[in-house]
Amino acid sequence: MKAADLFETLKQNSYPGRGIAVGKTPCGKKLRIAYFIMGRSENSRNRIFVEDGEGIRTQAFDASKMKDPSLIIYAPVRVYGDTTIVTNGDQTDTIYEALEAGKTFEDALRTRTFEPDGPNYTPRISAVVKGDYYAMSILKSAEGNPDTARRYFFDYPNEIPGYGHLIHTYESDGDPLPSFEGEPTLWEMAKEPFEDWSDHVWEALNPDNKVSLFTRSIDLETGETATRIYNRNKEEN
Repeated sequence: MKAADLFETLKQNSYPGRGIAVGKTPCGKKLRIAYFIMGRSENSRNRIFVEDGEGIRTQAFDASKMKDPSLIIYAPVRVYGDTTIVTNGDQTDTIYEALEAGKTFEDALRTRTFEPDGPNYTPRISAVVKGDYYAMSILKSAEGNPDTARRYFFDYPNEIPGYGHLIHTYESDGDPLPSFEGEPTLWEMAKEPFEDWSDHVWEALNPDNKVSLFTRSIDLETGETATRIYNRNKEEN
């Protein structure tokens, strides 16, 4: 399979929804993570990322405009020991609690399903990163049928330096929104500083629909991290 250009892939999709990208730097010494959210409604766009311990959470930018927080206020990133958890919903907490109990990423997500937001039935996407191992998952309805859930898991042990994978909730814009299809997209990482890479991810997201972006670099030898947060609401105000 030919690796995609991450930035071009994002530029060409006006509405991938929420997405997770994980990849290993060309030198093989670090992993990079990106998690982004997009929005079409006022409620979805009224959000920012804020730091919360070693992770982040979503927060209303203007509390007076918040209508329904149930599916849009959550902790997308949490850290349990040396494992970083990234998801598009409150299944972050489900995974964290499962790891605490000695269970696995897969055990946790087998207790969950897609979001109850018909007719879209937005998939739940998740990833865990531990050392140079990472795994991804998507939970989605069966061809839009809310009576059947499909759960997919993808393992990436010791990924080849310079490559990564991208998964997002929607295949593209639409009404209803079509769920992501197939395996996570293989992409190739160019040699560039973490800060530049993060900027390029943010710039690649559709300017009308992007809301927030979190990126993190993890040193595989020391565990040292660097984090960037981008919020459209703060940039425009």
